[in-house]
Amino acid sequence: MMSAAPSPQTPDVEPVVRTCLVDVLSLEPERVAAMDRSTPLFGALPELDSMAVAGLLTELEDRLDILIDDDEVDGDIFADLGSLIDFAADKAAA
Repeated sequence: MMSAAPSPQTPDVEPVVRTCLVDVLSLEPERVAAMDRSTPLFGALPELDSMAVAGLLTELEDRLDILIDDDEVDGDIFADLGSLIDFAADKAAA
């Protein structure tokens, strides 16, 4: 699934998602910068546990001015960096 280019009203979410990973999970910025869209997240990053998922979603809501309903959240969102970016971009564009 490809996301559309950001409109002037829709922020480019990838840098926001990457910054949230650094800030919420206390990951090294270089480590996050080296990730590509296929980098696995949940189950592959010990820092990304269930509590961190909640914090990450809250931070994305705050920084992107979006609302994420509980029923929208499943493991597929955190499968890899690309799926998280795509989810956040779709929410920001809505």
